[in-house]
Amino acid sequence: MKRTAIVLAAVLLAAAGCSNSGNSNGGGSSADTPGVTDSEIVVGTHMPLTGPAAAGYSKIAPATKAYFDYVNANGGVHGRKITYKIMDDGYNPANTQQVVRQLVLQDKVFAILNGLGTPTHSGVLDFLKTNRVPDLFVASGSRSWNQPDKYPGTFGFNPDYTVEGKILATHVKEKHSGKKVCFLGQDDDFGRDSLAGIEKILGPVAAKQSYVTSNPNVGPQMGALKAAGCQVVMLATVPGFTALSIGTAAKIGFKPQFVVSNVGSDPTTLAKTLGAAAPLLEGVVAANYLPLATDTANPWIQLYSKVNTQYNANAELDNNVVYGMSVAYLFVQSLQSAGKDLTRDGVIEAVKKGGFTGPGLVPVRYSASDHSGYGGEQLTTIKGGKAEYFGDAYRTDDADGAVEVYKTAAVAPPANGIPAA
Repeated sequence: MKRTAIVLAAVLLAAAGCSNSGNSNGGGSSADTPGVTDSEIVVGTHMPLTGPAAAGYSKIAPATKAYFDYVNANGGVHGRKITYKIMDDGYNPANTQQVVRQLVLQDKVFAILNGLGTPTHSGVLDFLKTNRVPDLFVASGSRSWNQPDKYPGTFGFNPDYTVEGKILATHVKEKHSGKKVCFLGQDDDFGRDSLAGIEKILGPVAAKQSYVTSNPNVGPQMGALKAAGCQVVMLATVPGFTALSIGTAAKIGFKPQFVVSNVGSDPTTLAKTLGAAAPLLEGVVAANYLPLATDTANPWIQLYSKVNTQYNANAELDNNVVYGMSVAYLFVQSLQSAGKDLTRDGVIEAVKKGGFTGPGLVPVRYSASDHSGYGGEQLTTIKGGKAEYFGDAYRTDDADGAVEVYKTAAVAPPANGIPAA
């Protein structure tokens, strides 16, 4: 019996040792961390390079990679170069699950970075948690990413849609008092979270409609909003459906004031989608929290333009490119903060520690108890085909906190464009 017990104990210890070295998803050292070698950090993402959300969004990951290539050319992070594996999921949740499993189980990525989409990324949260893979800076404003107790390794990037809804609705309340306000949103947490924020400020909207990305026809929805006498229509839409909504409304003689979520408002993307009807964008109100691509005097835009020319085939610089590079800058900050002995737990702790500064008009909010991203936005309007900021930047929360002006100026980038360790 004693010998049996000793053998069993030895087997259990050996199994535990194999588990720790072969699947070191958390602590330990960089030597046994998936996706990390002495010279490389392998990171993956899922993006809609094709499909209903590809317009504009397909430019994000190449821009992120371009900034990584710039950092790599300047020595990398703690001597390691970043390899970015970009997988197309077509904005289809079933595809997302397949490509994320491949990235984690076959490609052994260190982390998933900026996976895009509310319906798509929601389906991989539990898988990433089970495999203890850092899930950083999700490209969506869903409140699902801010659940530190349930998903300790997941962090958002965008202002959450309820925060955004409150800020946009505050503008509508001040500038369009007494008008009939209505809503069209995506039929998932994107639309529902946006509407929740709007109604915290305005109360129930006069009429509301939803769409699904698999059906590129919003004629019935626009017809219903016109019939309801809507004077202001607030859109929680991806770019293709923003353009579709505005174009469809014009065709039926419906001309409300459109107020649009940041994620569906890039003027360059919308103008390309609308074609000859692009002048319909004039006066559209939206919001943003990063430097605008057309602000050539902004030092961040100057940095991104340089990187874009050198490492992104001089792609047309729009707000999606700015977004992608801003995500990359924050990830490099996180790696620098995590230190040379890079582990999955280490980078999560570095993000939780917070204190990051960068191109945002308002700060990111990371802490042990808050995994949401940027905490506010500033309003924009389209003039002459370009977005322009107006008014002040605002911060708020996704509960009943006030919408408050934020006046602290954004920092300038480092001289070499790379965050210091």
